[in-house]
Amino acid sequence: MAGNNGFEPRIVAFLCRWCSYAGADLAGTSRIKYPPNIIPIRVPCSGRVDPAWVLKAFEKGADGVFIGGCHPGDCHYISGNYKARRRVRLLKKMLPQLGIEPERLRLEWISATEGKRFAEVVADFVNELRALGPTSVTSDR
Repeated sequence: MAGNNGFEPRIVAFLCRWCSYAGADLAGTSRIKYPPNIIPIRVPCSGRVDPAWVLKAFEKGADGVFIGGCHPGDCHYISGNYKARRRVRLLKKMLPQLGIEPERLRLEWISATEGKRFAEVVADFVNELRALGPTSVTSDR
C-alpha cells in the first residue's frame, strides 16, 4: 500500500547470511507477508558492512538502509555484530551532516528462527520511511 502521494520507500538491506538472511528466508517460505520494499544483500556478517556501502546506497537513491545481524553473543564471527553496532552509532551521528535523517538507517538483531519478527521489523521500517517521505540527497531517482 502506497503512502502519501503514492510514495513507496526503497530500502537496501544488508543481511547477515547466518541469521537475518535466514530469518528473511523463513518469512518467505512461511508465506508471512511483509512489504516488498527491500532489496536484500546477503553479507557474511553484519560486521562486514562497510560504512561506505551505506553511504553509497543513499547516494544511489535508497530511502532507507537496513542492517540485520545475529543477536549479540550469537555472532558466528564472535564479535561482528558489536562492530556493526559501533559503526551504525557513528553513521547515525554523521548522517545529519549529509542531509540524511538518522532514522533512515536501522540496525536490528534477527535470528534464523525469527521470520515473523523479520516481517514485522520490515513493515515497521517501511511505515517510518513513508512518514519521512523520499530522501532528498540524491539525483539518481
